[in-house]
Amino acid sequence: MKVDAKLSRTDKDGGARPVSDIAEQARDAENAGYHALWGGESAYDPFLPLVPAAGATTRLEVGTAVAVAFARSPMTLAYTAHDLNLLADGRLLLGLGSQVRPHVERRFGMPWSRPASRMREFVEAMRAIWSAWNEGTRLDFRGDFYQHTLMTPFFSPAPSPSGPPKVYLAGVGDRMTEVAGAVCDGFLPHPFTTERYLREHTLPILRGALQKAGRDLGGFSVSLSGMVVTGRSEEEFEAAASAMRRQIAFYGSTPAYRGVLELHGWGDLGQELANLARGDSEDRWRRMGDLVDDEVLHAFAVVAEPDRLAQAVAARFGGLVDRFSFYSPYQHDPGIWAPAVAELSKL
Repeated sequence: MKVDAKLSRTDKDGGARPVSDIAEQARDAENAGYHALWGGESAYDPFLPLVPAAGATTRLEVGTAVAVAFARSPMTLAYTAHDLNLLADGRLLLGLGSQVRPHVERRFGMPWSRPASRMREFVEAMRAIWSAWNEGTRLDFRGDFYQHTLMTPFFSPAPSPSGPPKVYLAGVGDRMTEVAGAVCDGFLPHPFTTERYLREHTLPILRGALQKAGRDLGGFSVSLSGMVVTGRSEEEFEAAASAMRRQIAFYGSTPAYRGVLELHGWGDLGQELANLARGDSEDRWRRMGDLVDDEVLHAFAVVAEPDRLAQAVAARFGGLVDRFSFYSPYQHDPGIWAPAVAELSKL
C-alpha cells in the first residue's frame, strides 16, 4: 500500500508558506518514505506549489486532490498538466473534482450542467488533446459540452517522454463514481466513507464501469484520505477523537453524504445532524459532535495508537485501496505517522 502526504500551504499562524518551505516539505516527505504529495485547491492555486515540490525531489509523485475541472476548459488544463508532468519527469497525478454548482457558477463564472456527463466528456477531451501532442493524432473532438478541432504545430508542445499524467477523479455520487471507472486511471473517495461502504457500494460501481470499458481493478488506483484518530498520550488521543467526532458530524449533516449513514442504518442520525446544523445555537457544532458515539466514530475512523496504526489501516482497507493518506483534522506532530508509513509501505 502506498502512503501519501498532504501539502500544507499555511504556517501555524495562518500565513502563506514561502516557496522554500514548499520545497522543504516535499524533500521531507520523500525522505520520510511517502510516495506522493497531494495539494488541493481552496484559497491557493493547486498547480503552482507542485513546481518547487517536483523540483526538490526525484522519486516523490506530486498530485492535485483536487483541482476543480469545471473552473477550466479541457484545453487550458491539458496544457497545465502536460507542462507540470514534463517538469516532474512523469510524476504528476492529476486529481480532478467537479465542485458544486454555486461555486462553479458564482465563484468561477463557468457553466454548469449535468456534472457527471460533462466530467466524462472533459476527461475524454483532455485525452484527445494529449494524444494530438504526444502521438501526433489529428485533434477532432466534438462533444455535447466541448469542441476541440484546431491544433497547429506552433501551439503544440513537445511530446512528453512519459506520456500523459494519470487522471484521478473525486466523486461522491454514483454517477461520478461510474465516470471514474469509465475514463480515469484512479478514484478519490470522499473521506466520509467506511470500509463497508467502499466494499458494498463504491467498489461494485467502479468494477461495473471498468468492466463496461474493458478494464478491471487490477490497473486502477483507489486513493483514500482516511480518517485516523491517534495520539501519544491519553490527552492527545481524546483531543483527536473529539475533533474527529465533530468532523464526522459536519459531513454527516450534509444531505449529499447521507447514503453512507443510511447503509449503516444511521439515517435518523443524519437528519438530526442536519437539523442542528441549520439552527442558530452557538454550541450546535459541539452538540453535533456529541451525537457521534463510539460505534459511529470507529466505523468512520481508524482508531489506534501510533505503533498499531499500520496494522489497523491494513486490516480495514487492505485489498480495497492501494493508496492511503492520513485525514487528521486536529493538531499533531507530523512525525507521529512515521512508524505507520514505514510499515504500510512494505505491505
